[in-house]
Amino acid sequence: MAERSAPVGVMDSGVGGLSVLAEIQRLLPNESLLYLADSGHVPYGEKSPDYIRQRLRLIARFYHDLGAKALVMACNTATVAAVADLRELYPDWPLVGMEPAVKPAAAATRSGVVGVLATTGTLQSAKFAALLDRFASDVRVITQPCPGLVERIEAGDLVSEQLRQLLSGYVKPLLAAGCDTLILGCTHYPFLRPMLAEMVPVDVAIIDTGAAVARQLQRLLQARGLLGDGPAQPTAFWSSGEPENLQKVLPLLWNQSGSVQRFLP
Repeated sequence: MAERSAPVGVMDSGVGGLSVLAEIQRLLPNESLLYLADSGHVPYGEKSPDYIRQRLRLIARFYHDLGAKALVMACNTATVAAVADLRELYPDWPLVGMEPAVKPAAAATRSGVVGVLATTGTLQSAKFAALLDRFASDVRVITQPCPGLVERIEAGDLVSEQLRQLLSGYVKPLLAAGCDTLILGCTHYPFLRPMLAEMVPVDVAIIDTGAAVARQLQRLLQARGLLGDGPAQPTAFWSSGEPENLQKVLPLLWNQSGSVQRFLP
């Protein structure tokens, strides 16, 4: 049985999940957090589901062996590919996944047109198709795969002209089609909100699911009597890529510095 003081494990294919980590820390400041960036295998969006499932089994075993009381998959593509598999392997372990915010976007749109910025892997998944069938039957949803954005953010680029041109090329067709609501369907993309705000009219809603994931984690821990009562330990970081790369972007994306250990599997 896990203890209230046990940490919560958070993973992503790279640095995008730091946007979710921030929401968890904001809502649950007494929780000790662990973060693993599978940066040696980023981006997940162009990988096969079998490959991603294999990676997630390794990461889940690592966190489970460390004694993490819950696992947050702060990655839409990883959730699509592996959450069902992990729930079979760990039926009693609280697992929180991500999914694009189709339901709130469908409720928010006034024009009836919703745009989705996401990875190829997320957009091609059966889970995403099921979300559309369930929540978006009355609205028009226009999807836009965004190759290249994850790699820019991984490198700590949030402001360059090359990034601006790439992002603009993905956003313009959605605005031209009449979208008044944009879904950020990848945990990396909330870091682009300042640049997006310069590109879209002020009445276009930009929606992501980081805060909803933090609330779901809170519900699961509360239901099991596992909510931490502090004090939280400093966040521990691992990367399967070069640890220095994550360490370099932490002050930019996490607003704090931290030491990063190498994740070897």
